Amino acid sequence: MKIFPLSFSMLILALVISGQVYASTGANTGANSGAETDTGENPEQDRQALRAYYENLFPGVPADAHKDGIYAIDAPSRAQWQEMEEFPLYEIAVDEGEELFYTPFDTGVTYADCFENEGAVKQLYPHFDEHTSSVVTLEMAINTCRATNKTTALEYGSAELNNLSSYIAFVSRNQKVQVAEPKTAAALAAYKAGKRFYSTRRGHLNFACTSCHIQLAGRKLRAEKLSASLGHVTHFPVYRFKWQEMLSLHQRFAECNSQVGALPFDLQGVEYRNLEYFLSYLSNGMQLNGPATRK
Repeated sequence: MKIFPLSFSMLILALVISGQVYASTGANTGANSGAETDTGENPEQDRQALRAYYENLFPGVPADAHKDGIYAIDAPSRAQWQEMEEFPLYEIAVDEGEELFYTPFDTGVTYADCFENEGAVKQLYPHFDEHTSSVVTLEMAINTCRATNKTTALEYGSAELNNLSSYIAFVSRNQKVQVAEPKTAAALAAYKAGKRFYSTRRGHLNFACTSCHIQLAGRKLRAEKLSASLGHVTHFPVYRFKWQEMLSLHQRFAECNSQVGALPFDLQGVEYRNLEYFLSYLSNGMQLNGPATRK
């Protein structure tokens, strides 16, 4: 397994796919530092090249197997995970989320009136809304449903919202991620912003997301192996033993930023929504298998 020098902070986008390179600037202790060289955008080329990269890096592991995260490439951890799945700790969240999903608002309707197919819609999020020129996530759609029914918005990262998201993830299992390819200027700009975020070094450790999940994927950092970028969005929300509660994808983004000594962004802020959009497009066609359990 090759190890590339850290200067390739956008390994795939610089070496495998035509993309952008973002370099460190100074101490990089803030949450958003970097310099850009733009060499063009082709989301589908990005996705196909990234899949080919991991298939080459992990021979015998199909790209779609990365829906299981680190458990696709770490056999001992996979065995432990499969045992945990016999009595998954996210079951309570799913049950409570189901109750919330079918509890009527004061208007008499339920979330089922906002989300088709009894809530099996996670594969459709995030998507780019041309009317607002922004990325819409599932959590935002849940709060939009509440607003439509004159109900106060849920706090992002709250137990109630994570439980609802867990139920929707559960009933959406085995659906495949369906993010339309960004083609308009606005959609491409959001994709490009997410791509830039993923490859920008930040924090005291001067790490980018690519540092761990492309450059060092499959290798150990401290006691844990690092997962590939593919499939990161397929299994959230997750029950984390470290937190002893359900964790949303954006909470995980924030935790990663904090771990490298950078300032996290707001949950469901434009930065994390664009990042989710970018990662979700890369995972297009992969099976949803959330919620899940992680260490």
